[in-house]
Amino acid sequence: MAIVLLILLVATTGNSTLALLIWGDAHLHTPMHLLLSQLSLRDLTLISTTVPKMATDFSSGHRGISRSGCGVQVFLYLTLGVAECVLLTLVAFDRYLAICSPLRYQIIMTPRVCVQMAAGSWAGGVVISLMHTVYALHFSVCGSRKIHHFFCEVMALLKLSCEDTSAYEKVVLVSGSVFLLFPFGLILTSYTLIFLAVLHMNSPEGKNRALGTCSSHLCVVTLYFGPAMIIYMTPGSSLPSEVDQCLFVFDVIITPMLNPLIYSLRNKEVLAALRKVLWRRLMFKQ
Repeated sequence: MAIVLLILLVATTGNSTLALLIWGDAHLHTPMHLLLSQLSLRDLTLISTTVPKMATDFSSGHRGISRSGCGVQVFLYLTLGVAECVLLTLVAFDRYLAICSPLRYQIIMTPRVCVQMAAGSWAGGVVISLMHTVYALHFSVCGSRKIHHFFCEVMALLKLSCEDTSAYEKVVLVSGSVFLLFPFGLILTSYTLIFLAVLHMNSPEGKNRALGTCSSHLCVVTLYFGPAMIIYMTPGSSLPSEVDQCLFVFDVIITPMLNPLIYSLRNKEVLAALRKVLWRRLMFKQ
């Protein structure tokens, strides 16, 4: 219980700090940092959706949730998952333009286009999530109402139904594979072209800066797509429930805690903004 609360505190503090730094510092009002702030907002919302409820259940001993509350968790989890998938792809595209086509970067990645990209990722997440949530909840539940999971998730919810859900489970499997493989393929293509461009750079400083920015993003991509591909590209019956829950713990709890640390520690602009804020607070106290 103490470990869960500590993770919640670290994740909340890290993501809130990163988002506020980006929104409050004019030097960080760039397309890449705007997209990073959206990722922080996603992680903050995700861990706030699941962990406080789980901690309350553990402390009170009452592990119950209403059908509407379960629907909200399903909706938010799917919305945030789709939004992050799109945002990670957009960050890779942003880095591709910045490194491989720097002369066209300012023309293409205008503030208006960047805002439209971020808004589109959230809108797409809402639409897709709403369809899956409504359809998953329309199945009648009979017998045991115990969800063998630490939060409401589509596949765990379907196991409670007394109807035949095999056709819809195949739809979830196929749609999950498409929504994961297509963006992942775009990200791999972007970074293949980036690394080829970096190899031809003459400046060692430029190489290190490009690789430093890209490596942090690739770490986050690995943390997101690794568990998600195993969860949504593997038939539910072939994945042990213990493994399934461990993957969800990593995806829902551990990853939101690690993401802001990865981006902050490898991003010189963010570290400079953080030092400036800390210095101002120190001077104000003195």
